[in-house]
Amino acid sequence: MAAIVEGSSPAPEENSSPAPKENASNENTTPAVEGPSFKDQFKLFAKFGDCKSTGEAITLSNSDKWMKQAKVIDKKLTTTDTGIYYKMVAKAKRTLTIKEYEQFLDTLAKNKKADVAEMKQKMTSCGPPTTSKTTPTAAGGAVSRLTDHTKYTGTHKLRFDETGKGRGKVGREDKPNDAGYVQGYKDQGSYENTH
Repeated sequence: MAAIVEGSSPAPEENSSPAPKENASNENTTPAVEGPSFKDQFKLFAKFGDCKSTGEAITLSNSDKWMKQAKVIDKKLTTTDTGIYYKMVAKAKRTLTIKEYEQFLDTLAKNKKADVAEMKQKMTSCGPPTTSKTTPTAAGGAVSRLTDHTKYTGTHKLRFDETGKGRGKVGREDKPNDAGYVQGYKDQGSYENTH
C-alpha cells in the first residue's frame, strides 16, 4: 500500500477498482431457491393424463388445466379465448410444441391485453398438475333410499350380509343343487335311515 501524506490526496491503488466489482458481483450471486422452469412445467402438463405422451407437445385441454391451476384464466381471460387463439396457432394440429405454445401465449396476451411475462411466471410457479376437484358423494333423496340395504326385499336382500356389506358374486348367483334330488323334495338324505 502507498503511504498517505497529510495534505495530499491518496494515490489510487491498482487493485482498488476491481475489488468493488468483485464484491458487487458476489452480493448479486447469492444462491436463490429455484423451482421448475417454464419448460419443465410444460413437460409435466403435456404428459398429464396421457401415459403415451413424451411431454414434447401439449393439448388444449391440458393447457386450460395448467392455466386454471395457475389462476391465469379468470373473468377477463376465459377458456373460450384460449380455444380461439390456440386454434389460430395450431391450425389443424391437436397439439403445440413449446415454441408454438409460447407463440400462442404471446398472441393470447397481445389480444387480451395481458402481460405475457406475468402469465409465464404464474404458470411456472403453480406447481405440478393436481387433481384437486373430486365429485362429492350424494347422500340425500333417492340416493340414500337406493343405498340403504335394509330396504331391499326378496332375493335382493341376499346380496348383503347383516352389516350391510355386499357379498359380491355369492350374493348374485344361484348355485344349482346337484345332489340328485328333485326340487321340492323334503326328505333329502333320509333314505339310508329308513332302509
